[in-house]
Amino acid sequence: MHLITPLIVLACTSLLVEASGHSSFEVVRMSDKHGNGQHARLARRARSLNGRCGVRTKHKNQTMSTEPEETSQSTGIDSNYGAMSILSNGIINVLSSCGPIGATLGVTPVSGPNGDIDWLNCGVNQGGWQPPYVTVNNLITKDLSTAIQDPSSPFKACLPFVGLFEQYAKQFGVPSILIASIAMQESSCNPETQGGAGEQGLMQLTQDKCGAAPNGNCKDPAYNIRTGAQYFANTLKSNNGNVLLTLGNYNGWPEGMTYGQAVAAANGPCCRCQNNLDYIHQNVNGWMQNVNPYESNPRIGKYFNLDKCFS
Repeated sequence: MHLITPLIVLACTSLLVEASGHSSFEVVRMSDKHGNGQHARLARRARSLNGRCGVRTKHKNQTMSTEPEETSQSTGIDSNYGAMSILSNGIINVLSSCGPIGATLGVTPVSGPNGDIDWLNCGVNQGGWQPPYVTVNNLITKDLSTAIQDPSSPFKACLPFVGLFEQYAKQFGVPSILIASIAMQESSCNPETQGGAGEQGLMQLTQDKCGAAPNGNCKDPAYNIRTGAQYFANTLKSNNGNVLLTLGNYNGWPEGMTYGQAVAAANGPCCRCQNNLDYIHQNVNGWMQNVNPYESNPRIGKYFNLDKCFS
């Protein structure tokens, strides 16, 4: 006969290290109308280690996000892209390959919930851009439908197209606010925008993506948003899910891009063909936080290298 001694097994111990501090999500939101995305928006000057068993650190001034989560149920990249918004206590929580992440709850000119601009632009000022590995579900974002209800939301310009953003974002498995943010960055959500190199419409599609446009109209909002969202999702997949790399690619950033390469076009015939070195920061810490990076005072960014094109 074997004597069985009761054994209590503690499967996971959750250690919560708390630091003092209040929590409030404050956003710099003022007015200085000035824009500097790469393509046609230039025509208008006004323009995330959670512990596996719950071992986490609660940092000062962090707060649990209460933003609604979206869910993708179709053939997209990630059907749970909202999860990290709760698990990360309001700021991005990933392994960093490029030093301190520098994330802040509030949006500042050079930082925000998704890290600071030097981290997002890792390597640009040294040997070349090496974007940290961040997936869509690591990003801290607002919910588009909720954000747009804010009277001061910059997405008011996108109101006629919200249904299309949500439809195609769901179809391709990315947050609708991410696709709408690209549209704001690229065109200020103006479907009639045309870029300096012929880019078309809301998502600033290049001519090679316009072949199947209805009646040859690449600015058609449904076609334009669908094609832009699909291109982003396909690029994201080819980049093994790295959303920072994919956002950079959308603005023409290749991995390894140096500062000199980014601004090389500044003194040529197509000044606006430069890569906007504030592009990723303005997207993930500006638009995706329901903040207009161009109208904040001070503006959101550090380089503003496209300003030269208007001087």
